[in-house]
Amino acid sequence: MDKRTLTERDICTKYITPALLQAGWQQHQFREEVITAGRVKVWGNLAVRLTDPDVQGGLRRADFVLYARPNLPIAVIEAKQNKFSIGHGMQQALAYAEMLDVPFAFSSNGDGFVMQDRSGISQPVVQEFALDQFPTLATLLAVYLQWKGLTDLPTQQLLEQPYYSALHANQPRYYQRVAINRTIEAVAKGQQRILLVMATGTGKTYTAFQIIWRLWKAKAKQRILFLADRNVLVDQTMRQDFAPFGEYMHKIENRTAKKNFEIYLSLYQAVTGKEEEQQIYRQFPADFFDLVVIDECHRGSAAEDSSWREVLDYFSSATHLGLTATPKEVKPAKGDNAVKVPEFNLKYFGNPIYTYSLKQGIEDGFLAPYKVIRVVTDADALGYTPEKGTTDRDGNIVENRQYNTKDYDRTLVLKQRTALVAKRVWEFLSKTDPMAKTIVFCDDQDHAERMRQALVTLIPAAASNRRYVMRITSDDKEGKAELENFIDNDQPFPVIATTSKLLTTGVDAKTCKLIVLDQNINSMTEFKQIVGRGTRIREDYHKLYFTVMDFKNATRLFADKDFDGEPVTVYEPTADEPIVPPDDSELPLLPIDGSEETEVPPYGKGKTDTGGTGKREKYYLDDVKVKLATEQTQYLDADGKLVTGQYRVLLKQQLQSNLREQFASLDDFLRRWNSAERKQAVLDELQVLGVTLETLHEVIPNSSEMDVFDLIAHLAFDQKPLTRQERAKRVKKRDYFSQYGAEARAVLDALLEKYASNGIQNIEDPQVLEMPPFDRFGTKMQIRRTIFGGVEQYNQAVTALEQALYRSEG
Repeated sequence: MDKRTLTERDICTKYITPALLQAGWQQHQFREEVITAGRVKVWGNLAVRLTDPDVQGGLRRADFVLYARPNLPIAVIEAKQNKFSIGHGMQQALAYAEMLDVPFAFSSNGDGFVMQDRSGISQPVVQEFALDQFPTLATLLAVYLQWKGLTDLPTQQLLEQPYYSALHANQPRYYQRVAINRTIEAVAKGQQRILLVMATGTGKTYTAFQIIWRLWKAKAKQRILFLADRNVLVDQTMRQDFAPFGEYMHKIENRTAKKNFEIYLSLYQAVTGKEEEQQIYRQFPADFFDLVVIDECHRGSAAEDSSWREVLDYFSSATHLGLTATPKEVKPAKGDNAVKVPEFNLKYFGNPIYTYSLKQGIEDGFLAPYKVIRVVTDADALGYTPEKGTTDRDGNIVENRQYNTKDYDRTLVLKQRTALVAKRVWEFLSKTDPMAKTIVFCDDQDHAERMRQALVTLIPAAASNRRYVMRITSDDKEGKAELENFIDNDQPFPVIATTSKLLTTGVDAKTCKLIVLDQNINSMTEFKQIVGRGTRIREDYHKLYFTVMDFKNATRLFADKDFDGEPVTVYEPTADEPIVPPDDSELPLLPIDGSEETEVPPYGKGKTDTGGTGKREKYYLDDVKVKLATEQTQYLDADGKLVTGQYRVLLKQQLQSNLREQFASLDDFLRRWNSAERKQAVLDELQVLGVTLETLHEVIPNSSEMDVFDLIAHLAFDQKPLTRQERAKRVKKRDYFSQYGAEARAVLDALLEKYASNGIQNIEDPQVLEMPPFDRFGTKMQIRRTIFGGVEQYNQAVTALEQALYRSEG
């Protein structure tokens, strides 16, 4: 046997696995492991997972992950064919080792092993071993424990505590496992303030559950308090991730402190208050809890001047674990509403022990990518200045000054602007998916109601179904009652929810496909939260990406250096262009009662009301015409940079580049196309690169009648394209069918007509024989066996037909 002819899998089974077993590793201590899911690539309306490991963003799979304990990976081995050097896979192994937070990376070609110790403890750091010299578990574990600073027996025993596991329970993803293990290690070493930063949609609550479960089962932390500031968050957590705690779990409510449970969940509002009798947390001894978990801690509980900080201070002897997607807030560079929010999370908890970003989640394929549609009206682009003496619909004189985006819907209401926003939203939904769950963010409750009315006016189904569009705000009981239905994947209504506050924390509406921003946003924290609302993937509901439609330039924050997850497309249509880009969530947490939402007064100069509320009165103008203004199209290039220009031109350039990288020349393309047993196999390869029939039609005008072969050759190599009808006529002109019997000729003639109508993919699919007009010849089996003499003969006839279709005239 020539080792150099063996595949990677052969090297694994014949050489690496025996070497591990010889070194004393047990079969259950190592396995091949899929690390990522493969990034979702969006081309037009088509979303495809990149499962090819050799494609950037493709699925990552480690040949071997070695485990010191069931929940503790310790090493990665990358196998390569023997024709490569022994260390050829080292850089790949190091990348996987870094992702999994393990110190040891090994590479092997079947002749031996090269090891690199990321901890720097082993000397030398890079070593080479013969096949029969692979290190033992004890050797590697000693270095691992030294690297982590966990050398005493109690801490080691804590690491060995397993995860919660049940028949249908989810297993932690690689980044969740790293977050859990680092937290357990921090607790084992006595760290009292811990911060985890994980992008929205990556499973912070599930991660918290596994941390609590292991610490609780190991009796390292016996009484735990889980704090949140949204009632629905607590209830959702109890029903879902924390359900295994069962009777040991208790929600603090009704201003009552019970002390006979071990896992407590509570709203801050349920245990705090200005009056002493409302401060229920003081009924517990200060040392009652061993661990306090603060969910969404960016909302202010750790701030020194927060009314909720007193809870953390009271239970100061406990370990405090903060969970957030946005650990800090920075002051916008300019603007009247620039507010400096102290970086209290970092000050209180210290630097995060682990960060898993939105960008990384999208790259790994665990979070959905997204497009951005920017709609700019002339009123936003140029501003609006009323003539002197202009009165609003109530007869109030409108102050004579220039109004701009930050004023609209807060100080000045332009009815036609609201109508235009609603029109563009419905235009998008009606042309994509009228039943796609949608959330529209408005500036206040009044704005949310006006937006609801504007949408209802446009949507035919909303006239008879009051639940099609719902305003869900703190002052609307009817709307709040529909919250559960909105976030339920299997409940079709409400389809559209309008809300008055950007409360983006917590509630899972995994199938939300459209997020509309008609609200002024100056906070990076809020912006990250809202983008994160749509990032959950649900392939079973065809939710692989989502769209953000921006009417108030909130997406300018993409340019901020602290934003880490750029969109795949940014599109700004003009009035004459469709709202759907040519390449073609969840509901933010809404308050349960009025105490959880505070209305922000409209700002700007203007007439004050006389109701004693301190809010500004709005001017309502119904007759100011508003229309769309500018166009700008952006997309991400191969380097991840936003490029501005005409989208179709840029998409065409990208497709040309991808095709020319795939095929060295026209002759190379012709050779590979003609040699392919099934043309669909070539098209499947190209689909991963974004070259699909849809995108080809998009960049080549008037091409719907052209063959996919001609589209590719024309786009990549400037060849004159033919239509499918022209190719079919050439085949008939050559009298290609004369070699077959009458019935076979009739079948092939029908196949040729199918090709002319629908393309090459249609005739390659055997199921076509079950459709008219083939059913008049008999069943699929009868056609292939009786008329053509067998399946093989039928396939040969189809292949010959394809060769005739693509034969050069020269």
